[in-house]
Amino acid sequence: MSSKHFINDPTHLIKSALEAVTQTNPTTALDAENKVVYLRPDAAKPQVSLVSGGGAGHEPSFAAFVGPGLLSGAVAGTIFASPSAEQIRRCILQRVEKSKGVLVVVMNYTGDVLNFGMAVEKAKAAGIEAEMIVMADDCGVGREKGGKVGRRGIAGTVLVQKIAGALAATGASLQEVHKVARVVADNTVSIGSSLAHVHVPGRAPGGEDELKDGEVEVGMGIHNEPGSERTKTELPDTVKTMLSYMLDQTDKDRAFLQVSKSDDTVLLINNLGGVSPLEMGGITAEVVNQLKNKYGIKPVRILSGTFMTSLNGLGFSISLLKLADSGVGKSMLELLDAPAEATGWTAPVKSSTWDKPPTQISEASGDKDVANKPSSLTIDPNQATKALKNGLESLIAAEPDVTRYDTVVGDGDCGIGLKRGAEAILSSLDSSQNDAALYLDKIISTVENTMDGTSGAIYAIFLNALAHGLRTQGNGGGKADAPVWAKALKVASESMAKYTPAKPGDRTLVDALAPFVEELGKSGDVHKAAQAAKQGAANTKGMKASLGRTVYVGGSGFEEVPDPGAHGLATFLEGLAQGLK
Repeated sequence: MSSKHFINDPTHLIKSALEAVTQTNPTTALDAENKVVYLRPDAAKPQVSLVSGGGAGHEPSFAAFVGPGLLSGAVAGTIFASPSAEQIRRCILQRVEKSKGVLVVVMNYTGDVLNFGMAVEKAKAAGIEAEMIVMADDCGVGREKGGKVGRRGIAGTVLVQKIAGALAATGASLQEVHKVARVVADNTVSIGSSLAHVHVPGRAPGGEDELKDGEVEVGMGIHNEPGSERTKTELPDTVKTMLSYMLDQTDKDRAFLQVSKSDDTVLLINNLGGVSPLEMGGITAEVVNQLKNKYGIKPVRILSGTFMTSLNGLGFSISLLKLADSGVGKSMLELLDAPAEATGWTAPVKSSTWDKPPTQISEASGDKDVANKPSSLTIDPNQATKALKNGLESLIAAEPDVTRYDTVVGDGDCGIGLKRGAEAILSSLDSSQNDAALYLDKIISTVENTMDGTSGAIYAIFLNALAHGLRTQGNGGGKADAPVWAKALKVASESMAKYTPAKPGDRTLVDALAPFVEELGKSGDVHKAAQAAKQGAANTKGMKASLGRTVYVGGSGFEEVPDPGAHGLATFLEGLAQGLK
C-alpha cells in the first residue's frame, strides 16, 4: 500500500477529477456544488435517464460513464462514502431529462441504497416516473455472511449500466429499460482479489490490516472490506479459487448463478486501479484459459481494462454475465456492442462531437423545486410544537447515553448525529402551520440537510413516506387524529421496508419503531405506543445484530447495552407522548 499521492486534499481531488470529466467529454457538464456530472440537454434526444453514483474512489465509475449511450447523470460522494440524498435529488429533479422517466442503478451498500432510495421517493412524489436497481454481484460474500444485507455490488454493475444505457438510447420505455437492467443484474456474478489495502488521501497512514508479502486476499471489497480468505499463492491458484467461488454449484453458500459451457457469456476483467497494463494482460490470459480448460466456457465477448477501481488498489476482479433473453426485442450482446460516447467506456468520442460540441447546460438560476401540496388534514400547531419540543429535548439530553452505547457496539457517532438533527429541528419548528403534511415537510427538510449517514437517510425516507401517508388520507379534509397518524405511520413503515430489510429482532431502530406503530394502530393511544417503543428498545440489550457494520466486521459488547438508535428513538417518542399531556 502506498500512502503517497500527488493530491492529498480529498475535497480538491474529487472536485478536480469531476471537472476533468467535462474537459475530456464535451457532452457532459458539472454541477460542482452537488458533485453531479450530467449529460448536456442537446447531447441526446429525450430518453429514459440512467442515474448512478456512489463514493468517489471508483473512477472511471461513475462520472466518466456519463455520455450518450450510457449514463445520463452520476453523483459522487466523498471517498468511499455515499453521496447525500439531497445531491441525488438535485441530479434527478434538476440535471437530467425526466420526461421519459428515470432509472437509478446503485450498488448494494447501505448508505447508497438508502440515499438513492430516498431520492427516488422524492422524484415519485414530484410526479416523476422512477425505478431503482440494486446491484449485488459479489460472490465473495456468501449467503451466511451476507445475511439480510446480501452481497455487495462491484464491477458487474458496469454491465448493467452499459446495456440499460444502450436500450434507453433507442427510445425504449422506462419499463423496458428497467426490465433489461434487472435481467442483466440477475445473470451477473463477480469476485475480486487484492495484494494490499489502499490508502485514502487525506488520512493518516497506517491503521489498515495490511497483507504480508506474498499474501493475496480473495473476495476483498472495493472499500477495503475484508475478503473471504487470505492465502499465499501465485496467480493461477488465485484465479482458480476465484472461479470456483463464482461457478462451483456444490458451494451452496455462493452458488448464485449457474453457468454451463453451453451458455453464451460476457467476461469482464477489471483493474482495481494499481495493476499495470502488462500484468492485466497476463491476468486476462490466465482467466480466459482456466475458463476454457476447466469449465469449457468460451466467452463471446472479453472486456479487460479499468472500469471500477478502489483508488490505486493492487488487485483485479472477474465478472461473468450469462447472456439471456432480454425480453425487449434487442439482445444483450447487441446492446453491449452499441456505441457509447463516454470516456470511461472503450468507445471513443466521435470527431463530429469534438468539431461541434453541445453547448447547453442547466443553469442554477433556473432551478425550481416542486412545491409540496397540502394534505387538508389539520393539526393544532401549538400542541404539536410543544410535544415535539419535549421529545427533542429528551433526545438531546440522552446523547451521552446513546454515544456511550454506540461506542461499545458501533463507531460512536450515533448520539452526536441524533443530537445535531434534534437541535436543528428545534430551531426550525413553526407554530404557524396547521396543515399536518406541510408542518411535517419543514421537519423533513431540516433532517435532510443536517443528518447524514445511514440513520439520517432512514429517518428522511420514513418521514417523507409519512408525509405521503398523510396526503393519501386528506382528500376530504378533517383533523389529523391518532387513527390518521397510525395509518400514515403504517404507510411509512411499508415504504421504508423497500430500502432496508430491518425487522424487529435485527437490533436496529426498527425494534423501537415497529411496536410504536403497531400499538398506535391498535389502541390509538400515543402514551401506550411510546411505552411499547421503550420496551422494544430495552429488548435489544443482548440481541445480536443481523444488519449494519457488524455483519461484515463483527462486534462485541452488545450483551450489556441496547441498540443506540432504538434507544434514541424510544427516548424521543416517550418525551413526545409526555409533551401531549
